[in-house]
Amino acid sequence: MTTNQNGNISTDVSDFLLNCFARSPSWQLSISLPLSLLFLLAMGANGILLITIWTEASLHEPMYYLLSILSLLDIVLCLTVIPKVLAIFWFDLKSIGFYACFLQMFIMNCFLAMESCTFMVMAYDRYVAICHPLRYPSIITDQFVAKAAIFILARNVISTVPIPILSSRLHYCGRNVIENCICANMSVSSLSCDDVTINRLYQFAGGWTLLGSDLILIFLSYSLILQAVLRLKAEGAMAKALSTCGSHFILILFFSTILLVFVLTHVVKKKVSPDVPVLLNVLHHVIPAALNPIVYGVRTQEIKQGIGRLLDRAWY
Repeated sequence: MTTNQNGNISTDVSDFLLNCFARSPSWQLSISLPLSLLFLLAMGANGILLITIWTEASLHEPMYYLLSILSLLDIVLCLTVIPKVLAIFWFDLKSIGFYACFLQMFIMNCFLAMESCTFMVMAYDRYVAICHPLRYPSIITDQFVAKAAIFILARNVISTVPIPILSSRLHYCGRNVIENCICANMSVSSLSCDDVTINRLYQFAGGWTLLGSDLILIFLSYSLILQAVLRLKAEGAMAKALSTCGSHFILILFFSTILLVFVLTHVVKKKVSPDVPVLLNVLHHVIPAALNPIVYGVRTQEIKQGIGRLLDRAWY
């Protein structure tokens, strides 16, 4: 036992208990099957997409490398969150180690920010392709993708690593029951008997700075793309341009919408069940991951053909 800076007696916590849907326990049974199916779909679809891009020489281009990065991020996010949630639903395995909890917290915050940043880079890729097509091969190169990947990694690791560090340094006074399915920062830090103002401010400021700046640049890129598309006079050029970047925008819009709904439910949490934002938080880690490869596979002819050839080789 130790004494914290406020004079409160603090008991060391070796693990946490994830109390998932405490007010709506029936949700666990009804959600477990669709959640497991979404998880399998996300793993399978992203795996096939990665293998297709890796094995098809025609897909060894910057746009598809960026899509590979997105698929890798989706796979890591799903594996970090969904198996543990399903273990809670099916086997009541609520316990999670102290450091494992903060590792999950870091991966969730970092990889979601990396996904947002990847969408931003993909929006820039489409902006150059539509608005400056003649300069596209000289701007969007393999070197550009490598630099973008380093930027995505460095920016978001440096920006999000303080979140679990700040939370892990708090005193938890023996309280270890997290009212959540995952180790979300504020759900964990709210158990502390210390002042968590710094944690809240950093989470709020960091989240809105990273995701907010990405969304502003994304919508700026697509505004410029739309202006350029409306000026196209060649027959079929407008439809082709819209189709090329339409899949990107659909996914980005969905990613942003579910995030906005999650934030709004927190703002009006007195009017909705506390389990609603918990559910949205879990779904946000699997639905975009399941949709990303499907939307690209359906809307991108080259990927569709590549998957077809991959399946042909597998069967024959």
